[in-house]
Amino acid sequence: MLGSDLTVILPEIILAVYAMLALIGAVYTIKDGAASMLVWITSALFLAVAVWIGLNGAGTNVAFNGMFVDDGFARFSKVVILVSAAAVLLMSEGYMARRGLLKFEYPLLIALAVVGMMMMVSAGDLMALYMGVELQSLSLYVVAALRRDSLKSTEAGLKYFVLGALSSGLLLYGASLVYGYSGTTLFSGIIQTASEGQVSLGLLFGLVFLISGLAFKVSAVPFHMWTPDVYEGSPTPVTAFFATAPKVAAMALFARVLHDAFGDAVRDWSQVIALLSVLSMFLGAIAAIGQRDIKRLMAFSSIAHMGYALMGLAAGTAFGVQAMLIYMAIYVTMNVGTFAFILSMSRDGQPVSNIGSLNMYSKREPGKALAMLVLLFSLAGVPPLVGFFGKLYVLRAAYEAGLAWLAIAGVIASVIGAFYYLRIVFYMYFGEERDDALDKGRSPILYGMLMASAIIMVAGVVNLFGIESVAAAAAATLVE
Repeated sequence: MLGSDLTVILPEIILAVYAMLALIGAVYTIKDGAASMLVWITSALFLAVAVWIGLNGAGTNVAFNGMFVDDGFARFSKVVILVSAAAVLLMSEGYMARRGLLKFEYPLLIALAVVGMMMMVSAGDLMALYMGVELQSLSLYVVAALRRDSLKSTEAGLKYFVLGALSSGLLLYGASLVYGYSGTTLFSGIIQTASEGQVSLGLLFGLVFLISGLAFKVSAVPFHMWTPDVYEGSPTPVTAFFATAPKVAAMALFARVLHDAFGDAVRDWSQVIALLSVLSMFLGAIAAIGQRDIKRLMAFSSIAHMGYALMGLAAGTAFGVQAMLIYMAIYVTMNVGTFAFILSMSRDGQPVSNIGSLNMYSKREPGKALAMLVLLFSLAGVPPLVGFFGKLYVLRAAYEAGLAWLAIAGVIASVIGAFYYLRIVFYMYFGEERDDALDKGRSPILYGMLMASAIIMVAGVVNLFGIESVAAAAAATLVE
């Protein structure tokens, strides 16, 4: 029995053992260039594990008496998490090295965070869920404060830690209530107790606390307060990581808890998720308008985008989950390209994040400006770019589930949100000439990531690279 259980969790074991062995090896044989080498090795391992999971997974496999679930939904989420983590690691190597921030701990903490994320999306039990969330969170608290000589970075790490601890408390309190009223921590046992029309008040309170704790992780309003400060204060590659893989893991865990544990009580949680969705979309769209720092702007952008993803979840249907998965895959691709551009923004070798510095950028770097324009239009949901189809899926899911008011609210929020994306385009193409122009980008990796993301946004219009059918199959395994 143990042997088959270990086979199911083999990808997680490989990454965890690699992180621990590499940590010990790096401590005792530290050399110049070891950190850079570890970044490349870790990225390669992420991609190898992603390919392995994508090609070898079949059916639904359960380990440790239902605590760990390996199904199509988990595999889809894990592949997106691993590929995005590998992309961000590769993007960050040159940036971190130039600023003296590239320590050997950095790629290993990212690896441990990814193990936690993989545990989150496969959780079939409240205790497994908490283990995954905490392994991810503890690693991210450290990387947020990696720039120890910076007050902003230290503040970001501290805020993330304190508010993350609060969210963990909410999550644990919710889990204890759910356990108390259902008599089990297994999702398969909870769903038998939480059937439609039979959800006790205590179980409902537990569910609300669980949703609150998970809403912190996806930075949904009103649990978003940590996001702008942490995004701005963290080193930019760390911000890029926060904006990609952890968001996918948290949304997947959200879907897992709601459908695996409370799938027969859709009407009890659908309206709560719809409220979180609408608040996130509008706050993200409106609060970003006044931002001048591009990292803070991307923080509010991520809050709004999580609102759209939650719209798919609020539908409570298999198509809603499919729409959410498609949306998250597209969102991650757009963010990787956008942060590749932000990482290349520098003046005299120093990072720059003020959007005013992009004035007439198209004159100096027309190719990069065009790629960024495509990504910004896609983030805004302008047709016919891929980002438009991501929004179309979640809007359709909400409408078909009888939440027409939510779909209309999503369209209005999208129109408001388009303003701050288009303002960056205005600066790049029609702003005032500046004497203190940005440096020309030198990194082929950043340039390649930016161009690849922009090309995907255009070329993916044909059939979304087949992701639609894969997401449908993944959603079908979660929503029976």
